[in-house]
Amino acid sequence: MKVVLATHNPHKVAEFQQIVAATRPDLEVIGYDGPEPVEDGVTFAQNALIKARAAFAHTGLPALADDSGICVDVLGGSPGVFSAYWAGQKKDATANLALLLDQLRDVADPHRTAQFHSTIALVTADGAERTVEGVWPGRLAHRASGSGGFGYDPIFIPDGQDPASERSVGKFTDAEKQSQSHRARAFQALIPLLAAL
Repeated sequence: MKVVLATHNPHKVAEFQQIVAATRPDLEVIGYDGPEPVEDGVTFAQNALIKARAAFAHTGLPALADDSGICVDVLGGSPGVFSAYWAGQKKDATANLALLLDQLRDVADPHRTAQFHSTIALVTADGAERTVEGVWPGRLAHRASGSGGFGYDPIFIPDGQDPASERSVGKFTDAEKQSQSHRARAFQALIPLLAAL
């Protein structure tokens, strides 16, 4: 069975394919090729639903959409829903990361706590709309490290690591990230809903 993922971001499609394959190998996640809707929601849930509705309307397939970002405590939860656009409308991941590091330049380690948030929306042919959430707590490093992942991964250090071997998500293997990430946590909450498809 096919499920469309409402994103033009190939990194998210690949990540979702890996997450879904581990739990629902009968579901094929395909990318969305339709028009990009205006994400004018002020919460992750609102934006995820906007995208899922658009993908469902365009394809007629059950649609999943993820809206996610990094929320930095000392910045009052920002960038939050503006994570992809933090440095401007170009969605420049390198510029976004550099700006965030610059804004936190003088912030000491105890105050660099942050969380990756993911809200996944599911819209189905029966008109049902549901959302689930996943949160991955951690803190931000002072400089980027690692070439894996994308976005803010190279500066995010998840909680629960051995202090002697703390690594950014940029140094995680795909398998490590897929088993721990905010999207993986949200997807675990989504599994019962997908069972009904």
